[in-house]
Amino acid sequence: QVQLVESGGGLVQAGGSLRLSCAASGRTAATYAMGWFRQAPGKEREFVAGLNWRGGGTYYADSMEGRFTISRDRAKNTVYLQMNSLKVEDTAVYYCVAAKGFNDVVRMLSSAYDYWGQGTQVTVSS
Repeated sequence: QVQLVESGGGLVQAGGSLRLSCAASGRTAATYAMGWFRQAPGKEREFVAGLNWRGGGTYYADSMEGRFTISRDRAKNTVYLQMNSLKVEDTAVYYCVAAKGFNDVVRMLSSAYDYWGQGTQVTVSS
């Protein structure tokens, strides 16, 4: 089992920045990928960004690329999501995820990920 604990959410004005953190613990040695999803009220959960844990390669949802950056600190078993130029529509609960392995074809699907954090609220005000 892998436990994921997010932090860094909060309230920010449009145009501002936030950095989310996700600390992984437990059986982390087998982690293949980590990433972030988000879910806004009344909307489906959507993929935000992901990262290959060993190689460090990153991938993003088209609407996030350029504003969001995912990174990792392997020594701390922590993944980060730097969010810049935030918009009101970025308001959502952000979930950290981890996967034991998958075919990269499905890397943006929630079903590809085995472990989920409890979520952290990000609210962007106008």
